Amino acid sequence: MITKDRILELLDYVKDPEIPVINVLELGVVRGVEVDEESGKAVVTITPTYTGCPAMDVMAADIKKELLEAGVPEVEVKMSLSPAWTTDWITEVGKRKLKEYGIAPPEKTADIRALKGEDPVVECPQCGSKNTVMLSPFGSTACKALWKCNDCLEPFDQFKCL
Repeated sequence: MITKDRILELLDYVKDPEIPVINVLELGVVRGVEVDEESGKAVVTITPTYTGCPAMDVMAADIKKELLEAGVPEVEVKMSLSPAWTTDWITEVGKRKLKEYGIAPPEKTADIRALKGEDPVVECPQCGSKNTVMLSPFGSTACKALWKCNDCLEPFDQFKCL
């Protein structure tokens, strides 16, 4: 019999297709897991990082594939738009992995600069300097901005605060 804990273990293997070092749990998009004890059917509820995120369909398909291959007899992946996903849902482990991968993790949404719409102080994931500048609000994906470190001169993505 498959359990909720086993489903959560399996979800550790489902990566964000745009950031393959972080899984769906660390990204904070998994909002719920239910398992029907009689049928063994698993229902996983996920929330998009933003409306229209192209990675969500891939994540849903990957979740379904991972669970079916592990022997779950039936899998349903539901999309939930409410409450809206926020970067605050990225786990501390996820933020550390982003930084190690070369992506500056997002600041907290309660940061006063974020609330005022000001540019955040972004630490370079390469050298740790805060002497950085945004080159473009559009990075390699819609959820990232392109920054440059003025000390080590490396460009890097920053996960936008959403």
